[in-house]
Amino acid sequence: MSIPFPRSAISFIFSLVLMADLPLAADAPGPDSWQAGVASVVITPQEPMWMAGYAARDKPSEGTLQDLFAKALAIQDPDENRVVIVTMDLIGVLTELRENVAARVEESYGLPPAALMLNASHTHCGPEYRPRSGREEEARAYQAFLEETLVTLVGQALDQLAPADLACSRARAGFAMNRRLLTDRGYRIRPNPDGPVDHDVPVLTATDPRGDLRAVLFGYACHNTTLSFYQFCGDYAGYAQEYFEADHPGATALFVTGCGADQNPHPRREVKYAQQHGRTLATAVEAAVTANPQPLRGRLQYDLDTVLLDRAGGDQEPFPYPIQVFQFGDQLTLIALASEVVVDYSLRLKEELAGDALVWVAGYSNGYFGYIPSRRVLEEGGYEAGPWEPTVEDRIVDKVHEMVGELRK
Repeated sequence: MSIPFPRSAISFIFSLVLMADLPLAADAPGPDSWQAGVASVVITPQEPMWMAGYAARDKPSEGTLQDLFAKALAIQDPDENRVVIVTMDLIGVLTELRENVAARVEESYGLPPAALMLNASHTHCGPEYRPRSGREEEARAYQAFLEETLVTLVGQALDQLAPADLACSRARAGFAMNRRLLTDRGYRIRPNPDGPVDHDVPVLTATDPRGDLRAVLFGYACHNTTLSFYQFCGDYAGYAQEYFEADHPGATALFVTGCGADQNPHPRREVKYAQQHGRTLATAVEAAVTANPQPLRGRLQYDLDTVLLDRAGGDQEPFPYPIQVFQFGDQLTLIALASEVVVDYSLRLKEELAGDALVWVAGYSNGYFGYIPSRRVLEEGGYEAGPWEPTVEDRIVDKVHEMVGELRK
């Protein structure tokens, strides 16, 4: 079975970042200038595929409500240290995909794996590209397409590097609600307005020397599960990007999923709610962009490492869990945790690492292999508890502290 994908390896829609006009001599960048470049590509399958996220689905997709995208933001500091952040409207980042793309990007562009971050929006209205019984060929074909597309996308973003002013800021959005409620049958997936949440909307912007916004990277900690039908769609995160880009022609918006494993959007189940949440999030991004943005100064540092996590039962080898940290001068610390991380990690790390830097904690990055619970969730039990020993939270948090401490020296 062959699956055609968007034309021309895939119909790139590139934003030529910071290149609209050549700056006048008076606008020429100084020796301490950052550079940024951005690229975007449609990754919507062109034929029906099985969809990811809901086990109860019993048939393939039935069309497209909104295209799915992969986007890349390349950033370079004055010393020519570079990182690339790739965001995708997909359920997760498979380990094999991450490893293959990182190896090819290093070979093609000289970018170390530690400088490449892959994050998935966790939309439940995207393709299932993990092999499914009877549909293995379509999964392999889509993953091969995705790998090729992402390698090219990273190269295009790097090619667009040009002088930029970077700034970070944050605002808030309130539609995420904790989804773990204690019932007479234990903790169940139910709306819990009294449960822990992280309503922060962290934002990183890149503007050209004339002050025109060219890229905005933003995050939120919430499952991308407003919708559960059979059409491809980016859900609230897709609409937030679409609306922000419509409000800012020439700018590219990229969404990074936070620690939302135990968070759901509310209300749910209708397209109008996905659109409302998208507008709410886009408005929060707008507020962050205009409310006291902090210019980034200094240098860019990064690290990628693993910590060994023990599975419950003790009869399996420890699991190597990837953690990535990007340090932007003294103003922004971006921490990327793998797979489905509950909100406790974000709340704890932001409190413990608080200081002059904005601390941004992402989940769903660089690997996808199930829920990563906190000690609280493990003790409570329920859907997100997962097969881990109670040491899982402290081991991850301690490793983050170690990595951040080294980069902040």
